[in-house]
Amino acid sequence: MSDVLRKDPRAERILRNRLHPLHEALMARQLGETRGPTGLLRKNPHNTGYMGPNGLKRIDRSNAAVGLLNGHKARSVNQQVELPLHIVAQPDFYIMVVADMVGGRLTSQDKDILGLAHQLVDGRNGAVALVVFGSLKESQFDKAGVDRLLHFGEQAFDGYAPELQIQKLLQVEQQYQPEFWLFPESIHGGTDLGCRFAARIGERCASQVWSASRQKIVARGASGSSDIHRDPPRVMLLLDECAQAIDETRHEVKSLPLDNVGETIDGQIIDHGLIAVDPNAVPLAEAEFILSAGNGIDNWPLFHQTAQCLGATEGASRVAVDDGHMPRARQVGASGTWVTARVYVAVGISGAIQHMQGIGQCDKVIAINTDAGCDMVKRADLAVVADSTEILQALGQIMGQYQQQQTEDDDGQSTTK
Repeated sequence: MSDVLRKDPRAERILRNRLHPLHEALMARQLGETRGPTGLLRKNPHNTGYMGPNGLKRIDRSNAAVGLLNGHKARSVNQQVELPLHIVAQPDFYIMVVADMVGGRLTSQDKDILGLAHQLVDGRNGAVALVVFGSLKESQFDKAGVDRLLHFGEQAFDGYAPELQIQKLLQVEQQYQPEFWLFPESIHGGTDLGCRFAARIGERCASQVWSASRQKIVARGASGSSDIHRDPPRVMLLLDECAQAIDETRHEVKSLPLDNVGETIDGQIIDHGLIAVDPNAVPLAEAEFILSAGNGIDNWPLFHQTAQCLGATEGASRVAVDDGHMPRARQVGASGTWVTARVYVAVGISGAIQHMQGIGQCDKVIAINTDAGCDMVKRADLAVVADSTEILQALGQIMGQYQQQQTEDDDGQSTTK
């Protein structure tokens, strides 16, 4: 038999044509290992990878293509992995974290503070406890690093009730004597509550803290132009990105019991609810809910009507601003305004690099676009591939029905009273 290597032109054509009936069989044969004349397994580097839809060879490092060729379902690269469980059976001390919990969910700042709390534990037999007031919607406490949970879910805590919150925190202080108290330095109530609590227990709190350990802390000073180094106090107000959030372990999230120490007092502060404001009067950089428009919008009056119905602050891409549909102050992106909204809805925006940079700090991004392959759809946490006009009309109808139902319920309660 001749040792001359011969090529099969027909097989090569089949390998290049992923639609051929014999393509998968030949691919499985090509990707397999062969044993050389010396008995050693050999791999042909030219056979690594597979032909993609555009005719280019792709290297599949996750071996997903091999699973498909063998008749098995491809394993997702982002498949959930069971994280190890971190258990603290009998903690010697506690580090208390009082979270903002905006909308009943952990914010990114809350998660960073939980990560810093575990740094303060520093490998000792301590537990990180989270104190939460009001109603809850969060379901990922275990992956955020919560060992113990104190939840005060009374309806009185849903509004602004610092006096009642301080009373509960004083009870926790009296019963558990935590090593540290950590509050978020934020406008959502963490700064106010932390300062009130430090004054009540006679501690001098540290504000604008961006780095902390058991030996020292580093805080911003002189309007952020200098750093202040000092010994760590028991009460600290921490900035965003003060530490890395927990992402490698799961935690128990055990309920921490609290004895009823003293009687509940009635606060002198009465919460009358939030004052209704025009969403477009809110600065774009401070808005929490943004409905942003791009050149995919055909019906601009419908867009403005939907934004008003949803109570969202209006934003726009640079193309929409350059075309004169929106003012320059509403431009989102690196060349406009960097936004940090909790929910950012991009309608008809393909996702230029400058725009993607401007929404990098948004918690949840929702994309509405007819192009399923655009960068905004790939970036979005939730994507709707449909015509923007139809989606905006549906949103307006749903919100109209919801508001009507709320009005009828309020009228029914007034009649009953």
